[in-house]
Amino acid sequence: MAAPEESVVHGSTARPQDLPSVDQLLRLAVPGALLAEHGHTLVVKEARALLEGLRARAVAGKLMAAEVLHDALGDALAARIQARLAPRMRAVLNLTGTVIHTNLGRALLADAALQRLLAVMTSPNNLEYDLATGSRGDRDSLVEELLCSITGAEAATVVNNNAAAVLLTIAALARDREVIVSRGELVEIGGAFRMPDVMASAGARMVEVGTTNRTHPQDYERAINEHTALVMKVHTSNYAVQGFTAAVDEATLAGIAHARGVPLATDLGSGSLVDLAHYGLPREPLPQEMLAAGCDVVTFSGDKLLGGPQAGLIVGSKAAVGRIRKFPMKRALRMSKLPLAALEATLSLYLRPERLAQDLPTLRLLTRPADAIREMAEALKAPMQAAVSPRFTVEVVPLLGQIGSGSLPVERLPSAGLALAPAGTSKKGTGTALDALATVLRGLPLPVIGRIAEDRLLLDLRCLEDSAPFTAQLDALRERLQ
Repeated sequence: MAAPEESVVHGSTARPQDLPSVDQLLRLAVPGALLAEHGHTLVVKEARALLEGLRARAVAGKLMAAEVLHDALGDALAARIQARLAPRMRAVLNLTGTVIHTNLGRALLADAALQRLLAVMTSPNNLEYDLATGSRGDRDSLVEELLCSITGAEAATVVNNNAAAVLLTIAALARDREVIVSRGELVEIGGAFRMPDVMASAGARMVEVGTTNRTHPQDYERAINEHTALVMKVHTSNYAVQGFTAAVDEATLAGIAHARGVPLATDLGSGSLVDLAHYGLPREPLPQEMLAAGCDVVTFSGDKLLGGPQAGLIVGSKAAVGRIRKFPMKRALRMSKLPLAALEATLSLYLRPERLAQDLPTLRLLTRPADAIREMAEALKAPMQAAVSPRFTVEVVPLLGQIGSGSLPVERLPSAGLALAPAGTSKKGTGTALDALATVLRGLPLPVIGRIAEDRLLLDLRCLEDSAPFTAQLDALRERLQ
């Protein structure tokens, strides 16, 4: 290999023979430090990949001579290793206006849940050990008493998400038999996960009753027969049918099902454990109400309105929950120790309802006053304008956000934020300019996620309780826009 520092002429292109071997590269100062920090395996693998890429560019005549200097090679290798070790899952600033955003991790965990996670991650724990008897325990017992106390259920069990809760309930109670469900409740949730597919996967035969917009008690009464194992009611939490509609309430449906010896299961989806109307938000049906109405099983999510980790919660009668818990599929769907610890800590917050809006991040964000959000927007307008000038203008605007993750889909949350638009009066190129700005914001060290609407990039500040991480990046934003 020619000595790069002597043979390179700045501005010229490099030849393949100007590149060092892997061993030669590793003897340089920066790679030597990288070896000490990261070990041989990773550094050698990235060094080899770096040189292969540079060699291909040199053969094509596209490698600049300055890129094979010692410092440049060392910096390039360090950058590759840093990128390789960088986490794929990163914290972001959610300025979309959707509080429980499916794509951005849904509910934020409370401080109490984070502390509980830290405790169980760093020491052995009694996940399946009964401290009272010294014998093997049941991990469901960590949260069952809490769930029963809060909801009034006789029994409870948990799995890794609500889709699993529905799947397990149907499989345990109705495998190889019929499940009756209203045609207007054949929901589809994210990822094309459809209720008919769940029924089929659980091994049940679905029987549709009623029409898309109207289902009556007699529809269920006519459908129940000796093959019926379960009546299923699905809360349409992620859409709303309006106009000429009719549905059968849980109390009426429980009477119909129980008169024929058939259990009733209700899936609430993004179920809440408190009446949101007390906080100035639209009501959602509560598991407590469904159980009081006569439902044998109620399923709902842990990481939506409940404000905890991803989980599927199943509450109901001892008989029904007992069958579900003993079904073989349960083990494959069970929760691990970390989400269980976070769920227990989150449920404990509901024992102190007076503090819930303060201690539970989801509820705190949903109830944040619009005036306080606008005040923050006013304070951020000038520094944001300085960062994006002269290419973009900034104005404070009222906005309407949403709860998200299929919860209360037609309701909107009054909010406020910043609207960024390309400077000038022509609309030509507006979409391209806004896409480029959104890309720059996503590329910041702490990515900023907004939404584009009506020829503006909107940054809804409802979920930005502390503006410091946002303002700390404005210098970097200014540099990247120049």
